[in-house]
Amino acid sequence: MRLALARRVGLRVVLVALLLAVVVAIVVWRGPSLDLLRSAFTLVRWEWIAAAIALNLLSVAVRALAWRTVIRQAMPPPHPRLRAIFSAFCVGLLANAVLPGRIGELARVAVLARRTRARRGAWVTLAGTVFSHRVFDLAAALVLVAWVLWVGSVPAWAVTSLTIVIVAGVSLLVLGVLGARNPERGIRQELGAVRRLVSLARNGLGVMRAPVPAAVAILFQCAGWGLQLLAVYAAMRAFNIEEPLVAAGLVLVMMNVAMIFPLWPGNVGLVQAAVALSLLSYGIDYAHGFAFGIGVQAIEASVGIGLGLLFAAREGLTLGTLREMERPAAAPPP
Repeated sequence: MRLALARRVGLRVVLVALLLAVVVAIVVWRGPSLDLLRSAFTLVRWEWIAAAIALNLLSVAVRALAWRTVIRQAMPPPHPRLRAIFSAFCVGLLANAVLPGRIGELARVAVLARRTRARRGAWVTLAGTVFSHRVFDLAAALVLVAWVLWVGSVPAWAVTSLTIVIVAGVSLLVLGVLGARNPERGIRQELGAVRRLVSLARNGLGVMRAPVPAAVAILFQCAGWGLQLLAVYAAMRAFNIEEPLVAAGLVLVMMNVAMIFPLWPGNVGLVQAAVALSLLSYGIDYAHGFAFGIGVQAIEASVGIGLGLLFAAREGLTLGTLREMERPAAAPPP
């Protein structure tokens, strides 16, 4: 078993190293000089930076409300308080921003599960709500992708990537809807452990069987994406990029595509290259787009990390604790 574990760790290290080498090669080959980057930052308009930060804060709050809607449908009363949900959501943002992988999804479940410790199977049910929340997030994202493809000036290489995203997104939506069908009510002790786990997880998908709460959750997610879109648009204005709103939509989509597999914190370098390359179709030179990519990611990270650190301290968590959540043992049994 130790040999197999060592092989998996070694394979992961090699894969990350290869991908990092590719990113470094792209940045070196197409990367702007430091002088060009410095000149792009000297004329930043800070009032637009403040607007982008405020819009990102509102986006976080709205997306937390979407998760609250999912949880209230999946779990019986008393429901977790909004403050606890928002705290767990922000800790998840911190974990996703500073740690590789999608540790943030486990982190927010673990934080909120501590508030519902007395409930049997709360951890697994909350994991199901995170999946539902991500499915609704994906539904809102697909609307944005379709709009960008229909209206925007999308480079040919990006069309292929966005088409793959649409196909994968629709597949996950179908999977989520099918997984939510025919729930097993009243989980009995005589059921096997695996069936109990599956049933508890499917309880987390309960919102997909309720049209009105599902519509409310999707509406919140669409509002969250809309606020993020406006935040990117404001950041473009901060960096003197006077392009239409659909250009901000393309940037937002490509940033999220570059972050699908966060192999290192923030996928820094890969995100900037994706942003710069996508803005070439709007006549923005690579150096200017690369600098803007640094700025817009810094704006989003400042919100996620700032809120995450605040609520992690409130929950008594450290970065070391968040790293341990990557291990399967971190999930308590139902």
